[in-house]
Amino acid sequence: MKPLRVLVLMHESLVPPSSLRGYTVKEIDEFRTEFDVTNVLEKAGHTVKALGLLDNLADLRAAITDWKPDVAFNLLEEFQGIVTYDQHVVAFLELMKQPYTGCNPRGMMISRDKVLSKQILAYHRIPTPGFALFRRGQKYKLPRKLKFPLFVKSATEDASLGISQASIVHDADRLKERIQFIHEQTNSDALVEEYIEGRELYVGVLGNERLRTFPVWEMDFGTLPDVMAGIATRKVKWDRNYQKKHGIKTGAAPPLPDGMPAYLDKLSKRIYRALYMSGYARMDFRMRPDGSVFVLEANANPNISHAEDFADSARASGVEYPALLEQIVRLGCNYQAAWRVDEG
Repeated sequence: MKPLRVLVLMHESLVPPSSLRGYTVKEIDEFRTEFDVTNVLEKAGHTVKALGLLDNLADLRAAITDWKPDVAFNLLEEFQGIVTYDQHVVAFLELMKQPYTGCNPRGMMISRDKVLSKQILAYHRIPTPGFALFRRGQKYKLPRKLKFPLFVKSATEDASLGISQASIVHDADRLKERIQFIHEQTNSDALVEEYIEGRELYVGVLGNERLRTFPVWEMDFGTLPDVMAGIATRKVKWDRNYQKKHGIKTGAAPPLPDGMPAYLDKLSKRIYRALYMSGYARMDFRMRPDGSVFVLEANANPNISHAEDFADSARASGVEYPALLEQIVRLGCNYQAAWRVDEG
């Protein structure tokens, strides 16, 4: 790929330093993805500008107008402190006729809305756990069709916010307590779904029209006791000391039932298309001991730091990290946004 001007969008608190020297591992973890992306793109010969955003689009507009980037590499996960607002920044990029990496605003909106996405998946007969939405400030009654144990989480927040062992409930009293907890602690509606006991599997998807998947990855909960294993809490995902203590890690899934990798490949692509996604995404599944599979979430723009699941699974299929970022950039440059179609 010829050298490009790449504007890397990120939260203003995550603009990385030019060197990691002098920083602790904990400090580096905060801006690891931003550092990996900017550093590798620069080494590939691209001219890279990091732009930190919080709640003002004026700087973004000025950077696009004055610097004229070939592509914006989108690493935003929120805007104005609201996780669902990053899709509006991407919509702004489209209005500015600015090519960008990652998912389009429609796919982001649908996939981030856990209830809407589950409704769409159910329409397409894609297996997902039974669920119900409990809105803040409204009285609720447990739907009879849901069976305990149930899993309670925020309907909008991600990164395991609000998820702990207490998220799994076995009776109506605990359910009520946990719904109230989600309402109060995350300021969001509560999504309640049937808990699926089994293996947690991930599949990375890359592409716009033509899609490819990476090898199936699995969360290994290590030495956690059975009563604690099985859910990716915030500590399981992000606490390095906790991970080391219990041997928690992710890696290529051990042998799966015959035909399962091919089935997950096909299913992941169906989900990707059903939710109008583009760029890249990670699908989260649960597989019961009997081999039945349920999709938990479709994650637009998942973590793409050098040592995270998405990059590791790409590497296992022969796509090294620099090549992965180049492919993501190429997909962004070639994405057929509506303004391009109209101009064509």
